[in-house]
Amino acid sequence: MCVGSVAAAPVAGQEVSQLQTQLQAAKDAADKPAIIELSRRILAITPNDSNVWDILAQAELETEDLDRLEQTLHAWQKAVRHPPVAIEDFQGDLSIRRKDYQNAERHWLAFLASKPRPADAAIEYDNLANLCAAQERWEDHGNYRTKAIAAQDSAPRRVARAIAFLRLHKWDAAYADMAKANKMDATDSDVKEWLPQFERLQGFLPQIKSLDAQIAKSRNDLATAGLLLERARIFTLAGRPLLALDDVQSALKLQPASMRARIQTAEALLDTGHPEDAAKLEVNDKLTRAKDKHVSEEILRRLGAIDALLVRDPKDVHALIARADNLALLKQFTLALTDAQAAVAIDDKSAAAHFAAAWIFYNLGNLKESLAAIRTATELDPNDPIKWFCRGIAEAGRADFPAAIQSQTRSLNIHETVLALREREKCERRIGKTSEADADLRRISELGPEHE
Repeated sequence: MCVGSVAAAPVAGQEVSQLQTQLQAAKDAADKPAIIELSRRILAITPNDSNVWDILAQAELETEDLDRLEQTLHAWQKAVRHPPVAIEDFQGDLSIRRKDYQNAERHWLAFLASKPRPADAAIEYDNLANLCAAQERWEDHGNYRTKAIAAQDSAPRRVARAIAFLRLHKWDAAYADMAKANKMDATDSDVKEWLPQFERLQGFLPQIKSLDAQIAKSRNDLATAGLLLERARIFTLAGRPLLALDDVQSALKLQPASMRARIQTAEALLDTGHPEDAAKLEVNDKLTRAKDKHVSEEILRRLGAIDALLVRDPKDVHALIARADNLALLKQFTLALTDAQAAVAIDDKSAAAHFAAAWIFYNLGNLKESLAAIRTATELDPNDPIKWFCRGIAEAGRADFPAAIQSQTRSLNIHETVLALREREKCERRIGKTSEADADLRRISELGPEHE
């Protein structure tokens, strides 16, 4: 051995020692860029130090530098004679961030096969449970929650498994876990967050369990879909939109043409923060809600009844118009227009179908099409004051005030109302017919609000 090489070892050792001191200071300061730079400098001198490789990999993971992390794990694997099982853990973390669920699960299971400390095993089972939830593998999700508890029990893990049991409709097991969690640590943040939600759901359980039994016995797709929608409605009222979403999506698969299923599915998607998925169903976030912040029970039942009529006869014009009207009440004008236009296509002599289309076009801001449709409706049914009133509204919207005055006059001649008088008075003033407008204003005061 030459003298120079002997002298180099203490120098390198001193440099590593200094770098280690700086690395510890960077860790204390949580300075990720410095941690990464110092770790790489140390590894350039001592490439077989698994502890430093671990620090580097963790820093790259936390900074989401995934490409560098992949290179680091590959280099670490080659640098040490017996690669530590921690590499499998990091490989799992890298895979899950890339949404490569299959490889994440494979690497984490390999880590668990090494029989790590119970605390580490429990965390890994937590990760696996979350992975399954992302894939909607609910049985596996529940099983991994159970293994996490077996490795290291805690109140948060009991809460997590209770939530998993809810998704599996294992109601009694869910409430047993929640009670256990509350007994273990009533001050735990997860317990405090979820206990009131479980208590709220508990009041709905008798209805839910009854529907569970009916759904299990049902062998008819139409009946099953109806029961699923009923149960979804209860989940919605109970504040469990994810459970509602499971049911409505199943119902929609059974009955793809069901407008009630579509609306309830969209409501659940909006409630779970997925307006873009609701939009794929042509339902927007302006969906009308009742005072309880849910879609009206009455409208849902009407939609269900209309769906049943259309299953029997898809060309039922009256049913299509009724469904268009209800969808318009929900401010879902695009869907409503589809039904109204279908009704017109089936029976172009239906004044009601043209009238429905006209009012929907008006709400969509298409005044030209609205006016064309309402003109047809009044020609087909010239004795309906409401149609003439709406025609006047459309004509005023197109700034054709003389025509609007004529239409409101036709409406008033059939049935006098304050609304039509007000509209005519506004149009009269727009074209300078002040005396006629004043006369209408006096008549409005004579009639009073009961003639609205």
